[in-house]
Amino acid sequence: MLHCNMNPASTLQLGLEDLLADLHHARRIGDLGRLALVAYCEVRRWARAAGRPALAEHAAAMITDTPHASREAFLLQIDALVAELEQLQRLSAATATEAPDQSPSSTAPRLALQALRENLASTPRV
Repeated sequence: MLHCNMNPASTLQLGLEDLLADLHHARRIGDLGRLALVAYCEVRRWARAAGRPALAEHAAAMITDTPHASREAFLLQIDALVAELEQLQRLSAATATEAPDQSPSSTAPRLALQALRENLASTPRV
């Protein structure tokens, strides 16, 4: 029921937060299998839903392209992926906080009420 009441932007934002939490946890405990799974399956799924095909391809290529030279090389690529996702999270959070202030629908009723009061105050009474 909660998903029925949520808009797609908030669903994507929550999904991104979950992805980052999963990646941070797996990175902290050194679970390479979990990192690979989340990068290949979950990041690709989220990126496609968010309309970011380049990110989806990048996440897939990290796992399916040539084998990594070392554990450290793989972790460096995961860290770069996490940094990219965190940047997207910051961008979406910044646009979400700016949107209510710039929305004409949120200021329109207030402006209409103010104009009505000014009109009533300037109209001579009979």
